[in-house]
Amino acid sequence: MTIRILIVDDHPMVTEGIQAILETYDDINVVGTLSNGQDAVDQVVDLSPDVILLDLNMPGLSGLATTEMILEVRPETRILILSMHDSPEYISTALSHGAKGYILKDVPTEEIRTAIDRVMDGKEYLCTGAKGSLQPKISDGREALTSREQTILLELAQGKSNKQVAAHLNISVRTVETHRNNIKRKLGISSTAGLTRYAMEHGVLQGTGI
Repeated sequence: MTIRILIVDDHPMVTEGIQAILETYDDINVVGTLSNGQDAVDQVVDLSPDVILLDLNMPGLSGLATTEMILEVRPETRILILSMHDSPEYISTALSHGAKGYILKDVPTEEIRTAIDRVMDGKEYLCTGAKGSLQPKISDGREALTSREQTILLELAQGKSNKQVAAHLNISVRTVETHRNNIKRKLGISSTAGLTRYAMEHGVLQGTGI
């Protein structure tokens, strides 16, 4: 069976390098290389990739938001996050958004193939340099945010109003307000500035240009 791969990264040298590596395998077909998350969301149905190698930090739509939006329109897609960051916060956040694996950009070439095979088998994969895993509580013992709450935190931390968040996510303002209150309660934060600071410190705003 041929494995269809889509590479999404805003650094041409990265995409070209990974593409060259993967094209040496007879059973892998690189169906496209894209430079931003929005293009990936727009084209994922037409390209029908089995696995997406997705950069975590991109301008515009972040890797986290891209992951969630892709899985909404094509949930069978396996997403492998590409990143230079190996902190547990980055890894657990990516996995909580639906990614099936997390690999660092400096891994040996054969490890990328191993990661692809692992997620194609329905398993999760963390590269040897990625030290972290899903945690039921964040590091200071407070209750962890759900995937939807993290998405709304990202929107709020960028300075959007409840109404703007509701319109972007196609949900009601009341739902946004409920999530916002839950986020503040879980994190023990009362102000928007505090939410933004938390988002920056925990990597939520990475790739948004903020």
